[in-house]
Amino acid sequence: MNIPMLDLKRQYQYMKSDIDTAIKNCLEHQLWIMGPEVKQLEEKIREFLEVKNCAGCCSGTEAIVLALRAFAIKSGSEFFSSEDEIITTPFTFTATADAIVRSGATPIFIDIDPVSFNINPDAILKYLKCGSANKAKGIIPVHLYGTPCDMEAIGEIAKKYNLFILEDVAQAFGGKWKNKMLGSIGNAGAFSFFPSKNLGCFGDGGMVSTNDDEIAEITTSLIKHGGKDKYNVQHIGYNARLDTIQASILLAKFKYVEEFNNRRIKIAKRYNEGLSEIEEIQPPSIVEGAVFHQYTIRIKNGRRNELQTFLKQRSIATMVYYPFCLHQMQVFENRAKVPEPLVEAEKASKEVLSLPIEPLMTIEEQDYVIETIKEFFEKR
Repeated sequence: MNIPMLDLKRQYQYMKSDIDTAIKNCLEHQLWIMGPEVKQLEEKIREFLEVKNCAGCCSGTEAIVLALRAFAIKSGSEFFSSEDEIITTPFTFTATADAIVRSGATPIFIDIDPVSFNINPDAILKYLKCGSANKAKGIIPVHLYGTPCDMEAIGEIAKKYNLFILEDVAQAFGGKWKNKMLGSIGNAGAFSFFPSKNLGCFGDGGMVSTNDDEIAEITTSLIKHGGKDKYNVQHIGYNARLDTIQASILLAKFKYVEEFNNRRIKIAKRYNEGLSEIEEIQPPSIVEGAVFHQYTIRIKNGRRNELQTFLKQRSIATMVYYPFCLHQMQVFENRAKVPEPLVEAEKASKEVLSLPIEPLMTIEEQDYVIETIKEFFEKR
């Protein structure tokens, strides 16, 4: 067997008729910039998330930048100052912290919970209590691997210290925290529609969600060069529009999101059951509301790379998300702050391994992955 991390060709065949029809409609109307599908997608996701506003944009990265810029403008500044601090996790993709820097602020990296891999609310609170609360402006919790952060605890902290919350929902479309949709809980949410995401297009795409009408209005203007009138702009904006054809593909795929998320959850449960007796493996918790963008295990005793090589030899793809923490990257060396040693994040980066979780995986393919992993640990 050859087991890829994700099989987009298989998914396309599954929903081929819907996607082909969506693309054909675009070819016929030829409205490529801000065509009708963009508004239709914004409305559909707005209803799905149960929020007041959604604004489609060109990528998940830009969604974070746009939302942060909107918060800065609402507070009275075009950009944040380097004195302004935004708290986030070091164990995520670089885009999260990169967007903070691009908005003018300074990322503050706070350690993670060793089970969920998400930012640790207790560590956030500890930092704020040490006297930096006057510099902090907001928190960006990342719902990593599709597992929701503890939004209740983070919400209480944000309220106490008057901080905004921007949810990074790039890996968790359709996920929930206590029956509330991720992206609807904080002051705003940022989504990615990169092809590999739970809802992905055929290129780049993103979206900002918010219940704050002012943030929505500013975000919409920033997407289109910074003004309501493109020939008389108010702010330094971007060409960050969501392409019509990508919106049409997302509309076509949207009807499959909940089905595919449920498939991911079933695969995760099957993996957990099959790997439960291997002492060297810590499987992920099946948290209510998680949608398993990735199924990520921890391998103890420093054998992660050895297992990855073994699986590759058996034609099973795996990925390490992420081999380097953000604070270890040169780009953030003089642009971010690390209040305390990030012990858990650094340890996780050396132990995590994501297994294939293609929603259309067969039972036979899942069993092959499980049995191959068992074989590795039985031989060694």
